[in-house]
Amino acid sequence: MAKLSPLRRLLKIVHPEAMRGVGAAFYNKISSSAVFQRHYELVASDILSYCSAQHPFREQGALLDVGTGPAYLLLKIHQKSPNMRLAGIDPSPAMLAKGRQNVSAAGLDEVIELKDGGATNMPFPDESFDIVVSTASIHHWKEPTAGINEIYRVLEKGGYALLYDVVSDTPKEILEQFSREIGRLRTFLFWLHGFEEPFYDRLNFTSLAQPTLFKQGQTRFVGLLYCLILKK
Repeated sequence: MAKLSPLRRLLKIVHPEAMRGVGAAFYNKISSSAVFQRHYELVASDILSYCSAQHPFREQGALLDVGTGPAYLLLKIHQKSPNMRLAGIDPSPAMLAKGRQNVSAAGLDEVIELKDGGATNMPFPDESFDIVVSTASIHHWKEPTAGINEIYRVLEKGGYALLYDVVSDTPKEILEQFSREIGRLRTFLFWLHGFEEPFYDRLNFTSLAQPTLFKQGQTRFVGLLYCLILKK
């Protein structure tokens, strides 16, 4: 079972699960930067290649993004697989407003559905989605076990959950590769960011699956993000 250090337990307590007005506006802004957009691109490609390669999933299937924020990941997925049914939830009204603005600006109001909802209260029936994803959100969840079990509920049998997040012990070789691509200063700022957020380390991130209905999962890096792969 995942255990955080005393400092990170404190950070988890004080960090809100839902971003408020100023925070949502700031996150929307930085998410439009080249570094964030590159990772949305990587994650979108990873999701689609993983599903098509290992679970011949219907490129017309249904996908849910938990903690969708500004909805940039959904926009990237739509670009690559326009026939998929896409939905996103977020517990922050301010963040949902930004996401809806971005979806509307792309002319996709009728294609991408955004709803109010958190990890433990997803407003969908059982087995509604072929795949459920989440990016840089799970470290904010106050009840990760309940959230992952809720993912299990809305996921179809045989479906996959792909949960991506930063980890506090990103290997040196991953950071060095990132530094070569985007520069030392941005890499240093990323490393520094790890001290102010309640990120899990790799071992504890992997162990999030154990107390849930999934029981176990696999992990791998996708760019700077660590991915927990869960199958129903």
